[in-house]
Amino acid sequence: MQDGVEWQVWPGLVPYETALAAMEARVEAIRAGTAPEAVWLLEHPPLYTAGTSANPADLTAPGRFPVHAAGRGGQYTYHGPGQRVIYVMLDVAARGRDVRCFVRALEAWVIAALAEFNVRGEIRDGRVGVWVTRPDKAPGPDGQPREDKIAAIGIKLRRWVSFHGISINVEPDLDHFSGIVPCGIRDHGVTSLVDLGLPVDMGDLDAALMRTFGPAMGAPTTCSRPEVAGKG
Repeated sequence: MQDGVEWQVWPGLVPYETALAAMEARVEAIRAGTAPEAVWLLEHPPLYTAGTSANPADLTAPGRFPVHAAGRGGQYTYHGPGQRVIYVMLDVAARGRDVRCFVRALEAWVIAALAEFNVRGEIRDGRVGVWVTRPDKAPGPDGQPREDKIAAIGIKLRRWVSFHGISINVEPDLDHFSGIVPCGIRDHGVTSLVDLGLPVDMGDLDAALMRTFGPAMGAPTTCSRPEVAGKG
């Protein structure tokens, strides 16, 4: 228990349906006052999830992995071994009752956790998720430095309790992302902590997430948004 929030690290590769059913039950228990808020840290077997805005054309390899309708906001995402999935079941009403501010706090939390490894995560207008600039890569078609996505965010609310959450790439097979257009964003790549040359494992990231949770996600949520730059 930390800051009134129960943390769980789930072992092995957790079937998506198992996690979704458990989240649904936990949200109801939080609303009923019979369970505390929770953060669950886990990994899934390889799969794609389709958010409520998913464009079928963005599923470019429909037979590659199972596809699950997630019910959260957003488009297609990939989950698989080597990626830390962070499911957040938190009382948004107690954190300011502002969904936009809550998402900004999640962004700030991811950025603070990445900073523990000297990785500068940034937010881009017009592009969801957390991005890192890649000066070691060839510039993009517009001549600007290449930027790769390292974390995705997608949540759903039920009576002001959040579920679904965040995924951060530690050491997944990056080729698995090629079966979708991640979050509907073309012309940008995907990276991970290990791809950036950092010998980080799940335990390292979990410890960083626990250390940075309180300042970013304490109640009430603030509306400051870190490192927002131009669209692209």
